[in-house]
Amino acid sequence: MSINIGNYHAEGPFGNENYLQARSGVYVILGRQQAATNWSVVDVGESQDIRERVGNHDRAPCWRGQGHAELAVAAIYADAQNRMVIERQLRAQYNPPCGLI
Repeated sequence: MSINIGNYHAEGPFGNENYLQARSGVYVILGRQQAATNWSVVDVGESQDIRERVGNHDRAPCWRGQGHAELAVAAIYADAQNRMVIERQLRAQYNPPCGLI
């Protein structure tokens, strides 16, 4: 599976973080009301191990509190320098409701 987020090609969206690789990159939390609707960006972050970060995230209550019927995660794998640039770009583009810049 793959999805375009901004100018980036991401793996996912996945309904479970176990499908993520334990690699450096950017994670994008997505939400939607039903299968026929488009995804919206709920949160964007970066980590050296995105599977672990998403699975143990302190902002998960905010993700669930946005009123979406379905949540998923997409991943853009990148090294430390590039993941920080990608995160800033996507946060600026989507202004996600969860998390701080």
